[in-house]
Order: sequence, then structure tokens, then C-alpha cells
Amino acid sequence: MRLWVCIALLSTVLCASADRPRIVEGIIRAGQFVWDAAGGAHDMFRAYKDMREANYKGADKYFHARGNYDAARRGPGGAWAARVIRWPFLLPHSDARENWQSGVSGRGAEDTRLDQEANAWGRSGGDPNRYRPKGLPRKY
Repeated sequence: MRLWVCIALLSTVLCASADRPRIVEGIIRAGQFVWDAAGGAHDMFRAYKDMREANYKGADKYFHARGNYDAARRGPGGAWAARVIRWPFLLPHSDARENWQSGVSGRGAEDTRLDQEANAWGRSGGDPNRYRPKGLPRKY
């Protein structure tokens, strides 16, 4: 019982102290980064799901920008997730996917470039509504 009381008091002192050891500060920052990154990945996935659900012609750029915007607003971890995660498969960037999308899918290199432009716009804090097509339901 005394051990648990000592652990609780030590934890309270460490958490309440403004002069936390550097290692504790580093662990807290790392934990926040991971939390933001997971949240950013969730934001990107939610935008992807909404894009699939909406199935609205010409809205993909809006959802690219919105997913990246929401992720980047979470903080450094979310911004990192927005840079690392690529559309449309939410997998790490690969040249093979880019080549497939540019050549085989019929969308072309220009569409891929515009997708990446929308991603960068959202990541930099630009308003995703710039890419919002007229007629897209308010739900999105």
C-alpha cells in the first residue's frame, strides 16, 4: 500500500512540477506528435470516405484539400501525416501508384498534378472551399 501511495505522490509531483526533467518533456512531446499524427490520418481517412460516399464528379480536389487542411491543423504530427499519406489509397507515396494513376487509370498526369496542388493548398492552411464544386451537398 505504501508503495502505491509513494508512486501516486511521485507522479503528482512530476506532473505538477513546471520543472519537469527533459526526458519527461520529450516523452510528452513525442506522445503529442503521435496523437496528432493518428488524428491527422483519421482526418484524411474521413475525407476519403466522404469523397467515396459523395461520389460527386469534380469534387476530388475539394476532398484532397479538406483532408490535408484538417490534418495539418492538428499540429506537427498532423502536418507530418498529411505530407506522408497520399491519395487515393491512404498509403505511403509510391512512384508505382503515381505512374499507374498517370498512365493506366486514364486520369492523366495533369489530374495527378492538380491533386497534389490541392493537397499542398490544404496543408498550407488554404481554405478547402476554393476547390468545392457547385452543387456538392452541404453535408460535406
